[in-house]
This record gives sequence, structure tokens and C-alpha cells, in this order.
Amino acid sequence: MAIKLTVNNQPQELDVDPEMPLLWALRDHLKLTGTKFGCGMALCGACTVHIDGQPTRSCVTPISATAGKSVTTIEGLSGPAGKAIQDAWVGLDVPQCGYCQSGQIMSASALLTANSKPTDADIDAAMSGNICRCATYVRIRAAIHKAAEALPAKA
Repeated sequence: MAIKLTVNNQPQELDVDPEMPLLWALRDHLKLTGTKFGCGMALCGACTVHIDGQPTRSCVTPISATAGKSVTTIEGLSGPAGKAIQDAWVGLDVPQCGYCQSGQIMSASALLTANSKPTDADIDAAMSGNICRCATYVRIRAAIHKAAEALPAKA
């Protein structure tokens, strides 16, 4: 039985094993390779996508859990928070190797959508599950603050 979902604002119907991790459905079947495989255990954050706006680890999320839902990957990230965070990432030259960056950006954009003026503690809490082997954490935090400055304050 095919699973119907929306990916990056496009309706999709995938005839795959319902237990297949969302990560592999995205990468292997939809050819959206911006979402990365890191640990396969939801520990590193490289596979972070948004499901109905919430950051979610796609490596442990069965595709069946996304039926009828909206999935956003790094390729489909848009909106004020997405644009601001991407601009800040480039402006501050955040990535070194870059492998973790799609997951970092997805987590950061979800944070800024929920909280347009986060403190260092808010950032640390929201980003704590995203591992960067190159240790660009200081630049990641600076980029989130820079992106927050570009966003209008919520009333």
C-alpha cells in the first residue's frame, strides 16, 4: 500500500516498506540527498528534517509515520527563518566539512520559527542534539543570533 505525504510542498506517493526510515525514502526514492545519514540512531542530528514543522530525526522515523503529513527537507527550506538562517550561515562562513550542516540548519530554523529572539541557553538547548565533528559550535551560535537579528520580533 502506497504512503501519501507531502515533501517540500509537493504531494508524493511512495510504494515502499512502511517501516523504511524516512531518511532512505527521501534519499533513495525521492533523490533528495541534502538530508544526511550520520549515526542511524537519532543521536547526531545529520538527518534532521521537519515533519509538520517540528524538527525530527529521519533516520529512525518510519515512512508510515509520515502518512498524511508535511515533510520539509533542506532542499525545501524557505520562509523568513529559513532564509535568515541560510544567509547567516553563508555570511559567517559556518561550515568546515559541511556534513552536519543540513541538520544544523533544519534545527536552527525550527528554533527561530518558534523563538525569533533566542538566548544562548535557548540555542544550546535546541541545538544540543546536533553534533559537529569540526566543532563549529561558536560559529553556529553566532549565525543563529545573526539570523535572529534579521527577523522581525514576534508580537
